[in-house]
Amino acid sequence: MTTRGVLYVHSAPRALCPHVEWAVAGVLGVRVTLDWIKQPAAPGTWRAEFSWQGEVGTASKLASALRGWHLLRFEVTAEPCATAEGERYSSTPDLGIFHAVTGMHGDILIPEDRLRAALARSARGESELEAEIAKLLGKPWDDELEPFRYAGEGAPVRWLHQVV
Repeated sequence: MTTRGVLYVHSAPRALCPHVEWAVAGVLGVRVTLDWIKQPAAPGTWRAEFSWQGEVGTASKLASALRGWHLLRFEVTAEPCATAEGERYSSTPDLGIFHAVTGMHGDILIPEDRLRAALARSARGESELEAEIAKLLGKPWDDELEPFRYAGEGAPVRWLHQVV
């Protein structure tokens, strides 16, 4: 079964750009050349995005391939398909990586055990329930990435297909 999604590299230092292409190529099994443009939200960094098509699980492989680079901000999404829910990965240097399962309308689906754990931490006074829910929904990542998303409006998109 195949799915499709989008990789958004929100900001990367110039020296890291070819390494991002190599990592993505390693996951997709095809040569990758991204159209890099300057990222106005963080002078001295570059951004790129492209749509991909591949097997279910490709989004997690892309996120894993990119997650180790501290100076990289990125998001990977995968659409739901007949055999799997959708996914969203967000990563920032300060927050690390966030993963969410998404439904067919793009809503984040939170597993009940994660909700119970958030309620328990709140009940023990370790945190506020509102803050726990915000983390489950990825709000800290959204807050940090939003200026980079806005700066990328109108950027070129390239379709890539995984070799199966």
